[in-house]
Amino acid sequence: MKRLVLFLYMGNSARSQMAEGLLRHLAGDRYGVSSAGTTHPVGLNPGAVAAMQERGIDLSAQRSKSMNEFADQTFDYVITACDRAKDSSPRWPHAGRLVHWSFEDPAATMGSLEEQRKAFRTVRDQIKARL
Repeated sequence: MKRLVLFLYMGNSARSQMAEGLLRHLAGDRYGVSSAGTTHPVGLNPGAVAAMQERGIDLSAQRSKSMNEFADQTFDYVITACDRAKDSSPRWPHAGRLVHWSFEDPAATMGSLEEQRKAFRTVRDQIKARL
């Protein structure tokens, strides 16, 4: 039986999308993986897409979603990965386990294009290590 996982972040554009893609890639069909935002979906961040493509993981089939799409679903794990998502997300009555991971938002990185790319790579690798 598949375990169901929901990654929950603010805008569902970078960290949650990378986590969804990584777990799907690493676990294959053993897990049902989704991601959503606690605020309005803002679309896939190109930096996240590029960082994942470097590892051979294609996010193009994923889309930015609101947590409202999943409000009545049961999950084995609901994982928040930023403090704001943790603080603003509702309690999931149908979650087997609520988990919080804190990762910096790579989309907030200022600086050169290379510094921005490095931020996405760093968070990607941190998420992979947690998984």
